[in-house]
Amino acid sequence: MTQREGNLEPPQRRPVRWREAEFYDEASLLGELQRVYDVCHGCRRCFNLCNAFPTLFDLVDESSSGELDAVPKEKYWDVVDQCYLCDMCFMTKCPYVPPHPLNVDFPHLMLRAKAVKFKRGGTSFRDRLLTSTDAMGKLATIPVVVRMVNKANKTPVARKLMDKALGVHRDRELPEYDSAKFRSTARLEESFPVRDGSRTPGKVAIFSTCYVNYNEPGIGHDLLKVLRHNEIPATLAESEACCGMPKLELGDLESVARLKDANIPPLLELARQGYAILTPVPSCTLMFKQELPLLFPEDPAVQAVAAAMFDPFEYLLLRHRDGLLRTDFKIPLGKVSYHVPCHLRVQNMGLKTRELLSLIPGTEVKTVERCSGHDGTWGVKSEFFEESMRIGRPVFKQMGEGDPDWVSSDCPIAARHIRQGMGPDAPAKQHPLSLLARAYGL
Repeated sequence: MTQREGNLEPPQRRPVRWREAEFYDEASLLGELQRVYDVCHGCRRCFNLCNAFPTLFDLVDESSSGELDAVPKEKYWDVVDQCYLCDMCFMTKCPYVPPHPLNVDFPHLMLRAKAVKFKRGGTSFRDRLLTSTDAMGKLATIPVVVRMVNKANKTPVARKLMDKALGVHRDRELPEYDSAKFRSTARLEESFPVRDGSRTPGKVAIFSTCYVNYNEPGIGHDLLKVLRHNEIPATLAESEACCGMPKLELGDLESVARLKDANIPPLLELARQGYAILTPVPSCTLMFKQELPLLFPEDPAVQAVAAAMFDPFEYLLLRHRDGLLRTDFKIPLGKVSYHVPCHLRVQNMGLKTRELLSLIPGTEVKTVERCSGHDGTWGVKSEFFEESMRIGRPVFKQMGEGDPDWVSSDCPIAARHIRQGMGPDAPAKQHPLSLLARAYGL
């Protein structure tokens, strides 16, 4: 029996000591990579998660001794490059996470390695560009520019050039940009009386996220429609920048800190005023709920914002349990194939989206809990595109079973990836918030 199996304590995430000099010491890092890789090699429970673990196990199995000691340390970085920090190994598979004495936190070790790589200048222009979501969004949504960008993203010749020059795979379907940004077109309603519940504040502030603001503002508008229908006062954060998740996945922790400094003050003011803060993209919610508190454990403002942060369906289902959510649904949704994103699963709050959508009469929700293989910018890159499609293949198959009417995921990027993998005859794609608004007849 392992320590974790015999211990009633839950897995414990520990602060990331990224400000300490040893964090960036490459010799120290390689020693820790060797220690953890050896534990993983001896266990292999994570062989069917992302491609990081098969890469590690193949390196060991193909070495001269069949053990880690025969794997050149420069090959350790091959494993790092395959990890996209989904956190699923820590949350669902590994028996050696803290408080086990082996103290294995594979995702945060990969984060440390990515930070060392970034610090020594090992990150490409392409990767820095793709993770600058605010800068790209502001430029691409300029009215004249947006038409050119969207057209180029669908033109084979332009995509071949992007593949060759930037390393963005020519076959990856990219999201369109929308010049009618969510933050500038949102219709807010703050005149409703505030009805606090025992589990929820009665007023909401929305952190729109880069994706909803620049790419799919309709998701944000549908969230506002649902809140308005339930007479919940809503506002927007006074200002916002990228949540920092793309820069975190790059290992650019100084940029994460700068984005934190931009976002936390206005969100803290909202938290102090008693707002529930909602973000309609799970990765952004996770960033504020978990990653920033672990990166800045001694910052009380970060902790206060984390305590006020909700996933939209987490919030709405808690309102339902408080008897404060309307269930006057008018339109059945039929069969919904619903994919649970990794960054939602690791928030440890259960399947709130499925539970709420299942309240709608005439609606059958089939749930797929498996990594889609896209992960932010990882599946966009030329060198990883084919691998992302291979990882997603079981999801594509499961999502298409049973002749669904809708394909849906809380992560709109994963939903687009899944629908691409399902082929041209795939059902319509719709975000769960948009399905909920549709069910209300809004």
